[in-house]
Amino acid sequence: MVTRREFLMTCAATSTLLAVPALGATAATTRTASRRFDAAKRLQALEVGHARLGVCFLDTATGEVSGNRMDEHFAMCSTFKLALVAAYLREADHGRIDVNEILSYSETDLLPWAPVTRENIARGGMSIAALAQAAQEVSDGVAANLLVKRLGGPAAVTAKFREMGDMVTRLDRYEPDLGLVLSADLRDTTSPLAMAQLVRRITTGDILQRDSRERLLHWMENTKTGSLRLRAGLPAKWRSGNKTGTGRAEGTTNKCNDIAITFPPNRSPIIIAAYFDSGEYTGQTEARHQAVLAEVGRIAADWAIS
Repeated sequence: MVTRREFLMTCAATSTLLAVPALGATAATTRTASRRFDAAKRLQALEVGHARLGVCFLDTATGEVSGNRMDEHFAMCSTFKLALVAAYLREADHGRIDVNEILSYSETDLLPWAPVTRENIARGGMSIAALAQAAQEVSDGVAANLLVKRLGGPAAVTAKFREMGDMVTRLDRYEPDLGLVLSADLRDTTSPLAMAQLVRRITTGDILQRDSRERLLHWMENTKTGSLRLRAGLPAKWRSGNKTGTGRAEGTTNKCNDIAITFPPNRSPIIIAAYFDSGEYTGQTEARHQAVLAEVGRIAADWAIS
């Protein structure tokens, strides 16, 4: 559904194009095509060996997109947590969930990566708001599982994605199993284009009320994971927020993902969705894989100001 804001933006853009002489319009079209080609060429060069890199850059002012493998499916890993948290804030905005509600858990719920929930285990539970913040800022797996269960399970979460306008992204399993995605598996996947569009609607559209939107942006800016990924390539002076996802398990290939919003000076924000399937398995998160996403960040910055 087209929002009133998107409709007005489209009308304004159309009026501007109609007012520009034909030569100017041709020059603008040539420049747009040129920057798309340049970005695509640089992104494709990052695919070495069996690696597969899916990227979408989205200009929130014009709706223009550029990237590589934008419509292909990639394992989400923990990037789904941004959309999950947004779904909760949306439910709260409509009075269907109280973010102060306490969700109980115990030692049996703990996972290897549970920094916040493990620290608070003696309390026996945490509020939805605290769990949402933990899922976003430090990617706490237990926090995410508790939120998924409270919403009704993975299928119910997917239904919320559909309500937010995303017809592609799907959640099928809980942490940590959702990271075990083989090449032909559609479970727990998204496409770079679908995720970029969802992040745009969440962070700049009217899916969330203003206070909830600002709360989520604040959590994204405070996210502790991903300093070596997209944000490493974006200019430090640009306000940016992100959510990472990492897949590393025997029997599949290492995944290194990141989604972000960044605010270039005097310009509308740019959305970046980057999904890197390394094509190899190693027992640790590799610096060279994260460096690929840092380079994606640099390409995004050049694309944004070109």
